[in-house]
Amino acid sequence: MTTATAKSPPKAPTAATPWGAAALLEEATIAQRVGDKRFAVVVQLLEAPGGERLIRFAYTTDGTARRGPVTMRARDLERLRAALERAPVLKELLCA
Repeated sequence: MTTATAKSPPKAPTAATPWGAAALLEEATIAQRVGDKRFAVVVQLLEAPGGERLIRFAYTTDGTARRGPVTMRARDLERLRAALERAPVLKELLCA
């Protein structure tokens, strides 16, 4: 006799914020390089437990968003615009 196990839908990734854990809804990543150093700037759309939307700018050196400061060169802004095309809600909030 076998027992079927119901699988729950996968949980959205979360991010720690001062308001508690927030669900990661969208993310735009902009890869950068200085000499041999490689890192990325990430812009994240988060949703707090009460439904409030938060936008976080962070940087990453290993795929994990870290706190700022976040610095972008003017020439990276075009790549940010392109990355936001893949994150429509985040684009709407930032460009409204």
